[in-house]
Amino acid sequence: MDPKLGRMAASLLAVLLLLEGGMFSSPSPPPVLLEKVFQYIDLHQDDFVQMLKEWVAIESDSVQPVPRFRQELFRMMAMAADTLQRLGARVASVDMGPQQLPNGQSLPIPPVILAELGSDPTKGTVCFYGHLDVQPADRGDGWLTDPYVLTEVEGKLYGRGATDNKGPVLAWINAVSAFRALEQDLPVNIKFIIEGMEEAGSVALEELVEKEKDRFFSGVDYIVISDNLWISQRKPAITYGTRGNSYFTVEVKCRDQDFHSGTFGGILHEPMADLVALLGSLVDSSGHILVPGIYDEVAPLTEEEINTYKAIHLDLEEYRNSSRVEKFLFDTKEEILMHLWRYPSLSIHGIEGAFDEPGAKTVIPGRVIGKFSIRLVPHMNVSVVEKQVTRHLEDVFSKRNSSNKMVVSMTLGLHPWIANINDTQYLAAKRAIRTVFGTEPDMIRDGSTIPIAEMFQEIVHKSVVLIPLGAVDDGEHSQNEKINRWNYIEGTKLFAAFFLEMAQLH
Repeated sequence: MDPKLGRMAASLLAVLLLLEGGMFSSPSPPPVLLEKVFQYIDLHQDDFVQMLKEWVAIESDSVQPVPRFRQELFRMMAMAADTLQRLGARVASVDMGPQQLPNGQSLPIPPVILAELGSDPTKGTVCFYGHLDVQPADRGDGWLTDPYVLTEVEGKLYGRGATDNKGPVLAWINAVSAFRALEQDLPVNIKFIIEGMEEAGSVALEELVEKEKDRFFSGVDYIVISDNLWISQRKPAITYGTRGNSYFTVEVKCRDQDFHSGTFGGILHEPMADLVALLGSLVDSSGHILVPGIYDEVAPLTEEEINTYKAIHLDLEEYRNSSRVEKFLFDTKEEILMHLWRYPSLSIHGIEGAFDEPGAKTVIPGRVIGKFSIRLVPHMNVSVVEKQVTRHLEDVFSKRNSSNKMVVSMTLGLHPWIANINDTQYLAAKRAIRTVFGTEPDMIRDGSTIPIAEMFQEIVHKSVVLIPLGAVDDGEHSQNEKINRWNYIEGTKLFAAFFLEMAQLH
């Protein structure tokens, strides 16, 4: 080949490679350091599993408000604080005061840990949020092993809190410890905010975040949460949005006592009949919400968003089989994902006051309460939804000409959250996933509600990213919750690579 043509071809190839990597892409992290960190993590994975075993052994149940579990929660937070201090972090355990219970009693709220590692003004500062409390668990509920004894079976680490959220919190700590053990400077400044009441609604946390926004959070550039799951068993994901939630009760009352249906049946406006009609007016058989105006503020669908759904790997047959559902409302991957993530849904949860025991009881309930919720999406407004639902139920009830009394209440109102996937930490997370897993991540939303993400974004005004480590079949909140050893150890590598990518991109 002519030398001149060879030089031109080489120049053209260089340009193409530059364009493929992004016109202004930063260099990759130092490969030798990355290799050393990964090697350290592999060599010490049994130590990391042992630490998870010690954490899972603490019954840090925040849902059941009893002194024994509160003591366990305090022990859990003390163990975490000690672990961070041994890494060299400056740790503050913030007293959160008492929790007032409905029965008039109070219990102490476990402290929130605020920890800091590094304060180099030339580096970016990443804050990690996690929680160390768990849902209730008992062997008699259907667990195959003791829920508070981490048990490994064929690479699966079973135990309450293994994936939600003790495993991911430890993966972040393990990544930090790898740099410390190798006597390497952390690529970024790191902060931790770790709580012990997430499963009980993050009691008093919002007030603390508001109080600390100009102190602890003042130097924070980015916030990372790892408290959800992938949408597959093997392909990693990054989460950039969650649905909100408006929870309603609708009470229909004739009197406080029940009636005998033989004595009063046929001469009353029965509360249960009214309630069934009200609940039946909320959603149709195709899942479409019937409340007028409810879809008016839903963000319009864009071509870019449609392409995002097309790129996600989801085997519908496997998903249906693993869900043990005969048929979904929609037939395509894109329709299912959109109705899980970017459209609102209405679910009816139960009826209080109805007879629900085995056998026959000829009773007319004198007072019943229906419970339902609407999962909200951008750009729906909680207060607007409350008014729309109340107006709709009042209209339906008025047409029944019932002599009963109806009261509608919204007992919970949580906003949806969505982030800009072009923010620096999203790019860093994508690059770290490519490095560790050798694949592009699924860019997903979560159909459930993670209030802390929206809270951080609104109060602290920093970019928030959710980087899940757990597989779709981890069973968070369920019996036999687990995290795969592979997810736990590769997740530790992912966080280490993420630190280095953030240093390159910041």
